[in-house]
Amino acid sequence: MSAVRRPSLLERAAARYDYGAGVARLDAVSMEPRAVAPVEAWTPDQVRGDEVDVSVANFRHAGLDPASRVPQAPPAVVLADTWTPAQGRGDGVGGATVGLSRHAGPVPASTVPLPSIAALAEPWTPAQGRGDAGVDTLAAIPAEFLAQGSDDEPVFAAPDPDVALVDRGMLAENGMIVPGAPVGALAEEFRLVKRQLLVTRGRIGEPEKARTVLVCSARPGDGKTFSAINLALSLAAERDLEVLLVDADVAKPDVPRRLGLPDGPGLLDALADPAIDVETLVRRTDVPQLSVLTAGTRTTTDTELLASARTRQVLGRLLAAEPRRLVVFDSPPALAASPAGVLAMLVGQVMLVVRADRTPESDLRAAVQLLDGCEHIQLMLNAVSFVPGGQRYGAYGQEG
Repeated sequence: MSAVRRPSLLERAAARYDYGAGVARLDAVSMEPRAVAPVEAWTPDQVRGDEVDVSVANFRHAGLDPASRVPQAPPAVVLADTWTPAQGRGDGVGGATVGLSRHAGPVPASTVPLPSIAALAEPWTPAQGRGDAGVDTLAAIPAEFLAQGSDDEPVFAAPDPDVALVDRGMLAENGMIVPGAPVGALAEEFRLVKRQLLVTRGRIGEPEKARTVLVCSARPGDGKTFSAINLALSLAAERDLEVLLVDADVAKPDVPRRLGLPDGPGLLDALADPAIDVETLVRRTDVPQLSVLTAGTRTTTDTELLASARTRQVLGRLLAAEPRRLVVFDSPPALAASPAGVLAMLVGQVMLVVRADRTPESDLRAAVQLLDGCEHIQLMLNAVSFVPGGQRYGAYGQEG
């Protein structure tokens, strides 16, 4: 099959013009004249600023004898101010009209005559075309013609302002799961973790509680927020789930920063004001099936707000808004802040993050006692060092 060359932009533009009269005439102009005002008023002896030469030499070149033309009277339309290209042309000719429209008397005989101009009922528009048979530049090519482009040019959809963009680079820098990246050891580990949670979910008798998980730790620095975000990202990959990650660490909220999202109104605002629909504060992200609810405006009565009846109403609204939704709470450390124990009474299961070789057994037991409002508490060992010999997960099925 022989290759067919695609016409260039100028060739396609030339096809839109009529060269029958010896001078290019544009049938329709869809762009305004150049937005550069002339430095001084145009006179017939000068070349016009819109790149159309109407000098005597130009008319002779076109086969016209300027001496045989009868000078015409000044136009009937007088402009109040000096014309600038940004104002649009009101005469169908160009900047030359302005210079002549201010003459009090007849146009001098040496002046190159222009087409007669009558008073216009409405301003000139691109669809009317130009009446001077001048040579048009690339700026006069219709906008819709320029917008066509070539068939192989990429087309990018405008970003949705209602969708928050998760910073994949930040996730990678922090050693977290990156949506869309090849499955590594960390992703495989959290596949096992989420599978255990989903199995336990099927054993919980209360349907609403079965759709809630609290991620907690005994002490700060054990990796609960790291684990909560990775768990939410892993759960969002499930085909039958919509995941809502709630930043319930109201004392030190960190989920938006870890994901590269802006902060704003969230959980505490909905709890404090019954008029706020909490679902309007939920932010969809560009990670499929993942939404985020920030902690909201800090207050000294956060524990009391979480313990109020309003919290159950807000949680019920979040669950009712999306039947497939699974809510993951990132809570404060159990031994550092009281909200963790309050939230444990609202959820179906707790994933308690334990830092390997760091969390004392006494702290772990104390944390379990504070979280005993939830019947299902599972431990997740974080930052484990395996015996040397290679990765435990992530290498199988991948070429070196």
